[in-house]
Amino acid sequence: MPPRKSPAPATPPPGAKPTLKTIARLSGLAVPTVSRALNDAPDIGSETKKLIRKIANEIGYVPNRAGVRLRTGRTNVISLVMSTEHDLMSHTARLIASVAGGLRDTPYHLVVTPFFPDQDPMDPVRNIVETGSADAIIMNQIKPEDPRVAYLMKRGFPFATHGRSDWAESHAYYDYDNLAFGRVAVKQLAARGRKEIFVIAPPSGHAYAHHMIAGIQASRKEHGVNVTLAEGISSDTPIAEAVHILRETLAIRPDIDAIVTASTSSALAAVAALEQHGAQVGQQIDIFAKEAVPFLNLFRADILTISEQVNAAGDFLAKAAIQAIHKPDEPPMQGLEVPSDETL
Repeated sequence: MPPRKSPAPATPPPGAKPTLKTIARLSGLAVPTVSRALNDAPDIGSETKKLIRKIANEIGYVPNRAGVRLRTGRTNVISLVMSTEHDLMSHTARLIASVAGGLRDTPYHLVVTPFFPDQDPMDPVRNIVETGSADAIIMNQIKPEDPRVAYLMKRGFPFATHGRSDWAESHAYYDYDNLAFGRVAVKQLAARGRKEIFVIAPPSGHAYAHHMIAGIQASRKEHGVNVTLAEGISSDTPIAEAVHILRETLAIRPDIDAIVTASTSSALAAVAALEQHGAQVGQQIDIFAKEAVPFLNLFRADILTISEQVNAAGDFLAKAAIQAIHKPDEPPMQGLEVPSDETL
């Protein structure tokens, strides 16, 4: 139904709470139409939805969630479940902002549900499902056989993951192709004449660590270089500790001529360690890193980098979660960002 022309929205009288009837009066549309537009009903045109949401925002309309839940059985909440671990380069903030952006102009609200590093990651997921406090969950730091994924699939609860589990074919996800990243990193370093590559991989429990290492090992054979996987250190290791371990490693392994890292913080640690060792980035040793925020080349122009598009990930995951809610019988939305030599 096309929207009717109406005068500019006027705010309700002081003390009066805006209601669906207020929006209906200002828009010239029926209350049921207003309600369906705010709930993103597929039979309501996009222009009508834009008009209704514009009026609702201007008059400060906030739906009564208890009422919404009684009418629809939904909370209109999507929960982003994330660890409280410190994120040096604000990867977490960018993901939160992009998921929120993906939910903009939809009836859904984003709630960030944190859990602590020493807490069972299942706790917040189980709580959301059992209390019905959200309609869908988005989560990251995915493990190959992630118990959260297994639990949500068994319960039939809508969700989407930033990363792929071993059951990724059956659930919504968005992921960065870390296998391709590993291949590109070794190919580029081999082209620069590097032969002894030291790899600071993600924590071994995470699925993307397995993907990255598999890509590096496959490319190592193809290009005839040697690869050493770091022990006692990961891309999530605090910088000071990582610098100490890397300095010790460079002292006993003077043949290392390249370092591949999976995070900005580990790249910073590598730069500090090799410079304290008396080497120079891009001269004696190359550093090849993945980053979510363009920063490393401002810090050291000779660092080789590939960017991960976290903004695209969040927007996609928001839409994937909504589809999982409304169209559970359709194939889940799945996206994969594949880096290449052209993305350097």
